[in-house]
Amino acid sequence: MIRFNLPATKTRPADTPILRRHLGRRILLNWEIYLMALPGLVLLLIFRYLPMYGIIVAFKDFNVIRGILHSPWIGFENYVRLMSSSEFKRAFYNTLSISVLRMLFGMPLPILLALSLNEVRNMLYKRSIQTIVYIPHFISWVVVAGIFIDLLSPSTGLINRVIELMGGKAIFFMTNLNWIRPVIVGSEIWKESGWGAIIYLAAITSVDPELYQAAAIDGAGRWRQTLHVTLPAIKGTFIVLLIMRMGALMGANFEQIYMMYNPIVYAKIDVIDTYVFRTTFDTLDFGYTTAAGLFSQVIGCILLMTSNTIVKRMGGRGMY
Repeated sequence: MIRFNLPATKTRPADTPILRRHLGRRILLNWEIYLMALPGLVLLLIFRYLPMYGIIVAFKDFNVIRGILHSPWIGFENYVRLMSSSEFKRAFYNTLSISVLRMLFGMPLPILLALSLNEVRNMLYKRSIQTIVYIPHFISWVVVAGIFIDLLSPSTGLINRVIELMGGKAIFFMTNLNWIRPVIVGSEIWKESGWGAIIYLAAITSVDPELYQAAAIDGAGRWRQTLHVTLPAIKGTFIVLLIMRMGALMGANFEQIYMMYNPIVYAKIDVIDTYVFRTTFDTLDFGYTTAAGLFSQVIGCILLMTSNTIVKRMGGRGMY
């Protein structure tokens, strides 16, 4: 057998100068777009990335006078204290409970609302309903909290007036441990369901009308068209929103709860964010509270990445 000794071919690494030249060319060709994105990138860098430097406070015995760099390192001592704190464990459980309740009851309602609005043929009526249901999204939680506190007031609240007219007794909703979670979850659903419905409606409008025509020719009524055409069309939007919800599972909307809670109901709605805020100003133990905040953010990041990976392995399209 004759063998030919051919010279070994070397794999040439990527030509970095060429890549840089191509990148520079793209920037020059689309300089208007990059210029528009520049302020957002600068704000993101200043307010999101630079503050990450303060994360090291979670591993230090922070002293305000000494500063971040000169405060002594204590390793994971703050996390040991965190895991042994009954108040933090309570806040952790409350955060998960409230977030899961919001997900279970808050995610289906925008879909049902969007499907219902999609069936409305009177455009004036449809747009009026859309405006009414998504206006609460733009109202501050300070205002929304005041509205619900007035509505649920045991002395002058409309809800309790109706209960008393029906022969019942007034309920102290805002101080009742059995009612405070439904109030928190219900007010959040009322405020955000309309906005979620608009997102699903936008996905529904992208469906090719010929799909509905083909389904109608095959004998499918409105219900089957919704089941086999509309719902598959909004599946991708639902998955993206679900992944985002999973990533935010450890955040239970600080503004809402801070405006609506009180010491009587801490046991039911004191979440990690409110616990960190209150503990920070009560004890000035910045290292401990930074550790609590970092702990919840890391878990949220893990949940986001895990849910995205699961969706992609199941054949869906994740966020990245």
